Amino acid sequence: MSDTLLPEAFAELEPFAATWCLATEPERYERRLASDMTELQALYDVGFPRIEEALAYCDEFPLDALPEQARRLLELVHSIIMVSMCVEIWHQPRVVDGANAEIHRVAEPLP
Repeated sequence: MSDTLLPEAFAELEPFAATWCLATEPERYERRLASDMTELQALYDVGFPRIEEALAYCDEFPLDALPEQARRLLELVHSIIMVSMCVEIWHQPRVVDGANAEIHRVAEPLP
């Protein structure tokens, strides 16, 4: 059994896996708000260039039967997307002029 959380082809993303492989959007949102821009920038810089490749890897499997490492990779992609606007536009973890914006889902789209 492997000690890594992600597929071997994505080893450079492994340092982010334990923190950012989160199953739900509220978890990712809370993690984003608890992070500073240095953390968000680091995730973005390493992860964003690999999104297309990561999604292509995940597409090799049925969505409802993803192997654990592929599922975590997809969760990490969701986290990278969650932080992208913070890095690209707002330059802070919170939405600019978003008051006390909160996300309350009644159902989670799960693979």
